[in-house]
Amino acid sequence: MLTIRDLKMTFGGRVLFEDASFSVNYGDRVALVGPNGAGKTTLFSLILRKLEPDAGTVARDEWTMVGHLPQEAEAHGEETILEVATGRVDEVPRLEQILHALEAARNVSCPEYLEAHAKHDALNDPQVETKAKKMLRGLGFRDSDFTRKAREMSGGWIMRARLARLLVMEPDLLLLDEPTNHLDLLALLWLQNYLQNYSGAVLLISHDRQFMDEVVTQVYEISERKLVGFSGNYSDYLRQREERYEQQLAAYKNQQKEIQALQEFADRFRSVTSKASQAMSKLKQIERMELIEKPQAPRKPFRFQIPPPPRGGQRAASLKDIHMAYGTTQVYTGLDLTIERGERTVLVRPNGAGKSTLLKILAGVVEFQKGERDLGHNAKIGYFSQHRAASLDPEKTVLDEVMSSAPAMREDEARAVLGSFMFRKDDIYKPTKVLSGGEKSRLNLVKFLVDPPNLLLMDEPTTHLDIHTVESLTLALERYEGTLLFISHDVHFIRHLATKVLHVNAGLVTAYVGDYDYFLEKTGTARDARAALTAAI
Repeated sequence: MLTIRDLKMTFGGRVLFEDASFSVNYGDRVALVGPNGAGKTTLFSLILRKLEPDAGTVARDEWTMVGHLPQEAEAHGEETILEVATGRVDEVPRLEQILHALEAARNVSCPEYLEAHAKHDALNDPQVETKAKKMLRGLGFRDSDFTRKAREMSGGWIMRARLARLLVMEPDLLLLDEPTNHLDLLALLWLQNYLQNYSGAVLLISHDRQFMDEVVTQVYEISERKLVGFSGNYSDYLRQREERYEQQLAAYKNQQKEIQALQEFADRFRSVTSKASQAMSKLKQIERMELIEKPQAPRKPFRFQIPPPPRGGQRAASLKDIHMAYGTTQVYTGLDLTIERGERTVLVRPNGAGKSTLLKILAGVVEFQKGERDLGHNAKIGYFSQHRAASLDPEKTVLDEVMSSAPAMREDEARAVLGSFMFRKDDIYKPTKVLSGGEKSRLNLVKFLVDPPNLLLMDEPTTHLDIHTVESLTLALERYEGTLLFISHDVHFIRHLATKVLHVNAGLVTAYVGDYDYFLEKTGTARDARAALTAAI
């Protein structure tokens, strides 16, 4: 289906790939992993023929239909959610334009024509609207959303509608770039189940470890400009990568010992007439060796300790008879909630159910119409917003942001902490307004680290973080001594941290005193996702 051979690719003056090769066959489920900037998205662009390699080949079977989900997309014009999912307004006219141009050029046997024709046929299927509605429901849309203008909804919901369109077309090869970024837990479970049963091949980029563990059966790592293959899921890859490194390191050390022994013999006896020929033989033996390069140690999560926060009261915070509305949209009516010291609580349920609003009420960043918000004794709140830039001064440098969060901290201490979070050298002098999403997330984490609260409210803290930083954050929060209330769709993150679940839906908040798996069992959430999948097939 897809074969890449001897690929070389430079981008921005840096070599991303050199003599890299891999293949994807029908039915494969493959994850592409590597640090940010390693070339994962560039590889997608090569497969999609948006870029040409410097050397090597990127070959696709001529009948292979490829579908691509980018990380971000916007709605244009007046199309509804259902029109996005069926491609009526933008995708079908675009495909028709391609077909007409190639037909006029009498080029109807090229791969571009065959692929455009297959996609056009899929979106003109008499059942396309029925299929699109099933996919939209599985991804969390209500029937009343189908006729809503896409531009009225968030970018995350637009991405879901575009994902629904891809699944409606059923490409032979799905290229998914961070497909879980905008999904709540129920939609994520639905997609996970769907991809496990997908008839085509899947090649995905993801920072969601649990999702990869459930979906993929192969992992390709971009390492030292090569594509290194591993069988199994992400956890299997981690184990095999460590074993591979230990084997390569042992081979390197053994060869170095052998070279040292040969060199020592040659140095000792080259001036001894009776043994000079043996000494020269040893030197030639070294020359004939195929030298083993010292292997690069696998990147591991950096470990950091969140300092003990000031001790608060037994009751961290409470809400009483809260009424909250945005205009005519009522979010909460008479909400009562108590957060106890030391709890590690995750808020779950569909996007738009009021989870972020609940965190904002507790953080004191939105005004409610009625009720009481009461913080516990000596409460010190830290609010990690989904909109990272909101908590940063755009004109301040990275270093200034950290120093202002902890005025007693010395500059060399701040530099050391920033270095642990991959802010190196001149990075610390960047104004925060030019930082990427991932850099803003990491900077906000540093600010919590140097001045820890005892009540930490986090809204999707793992978004825009690479998988190693997520693991580092998880390890730090496991040892955090304060109270944690968070929203996340990263199941691995939730499973490691949550000891209590708050189910938020239609203004009602139900507590489940137990971990995430206990919640799934009690509510039948996984069963609901499978039922939605069955309805979509």
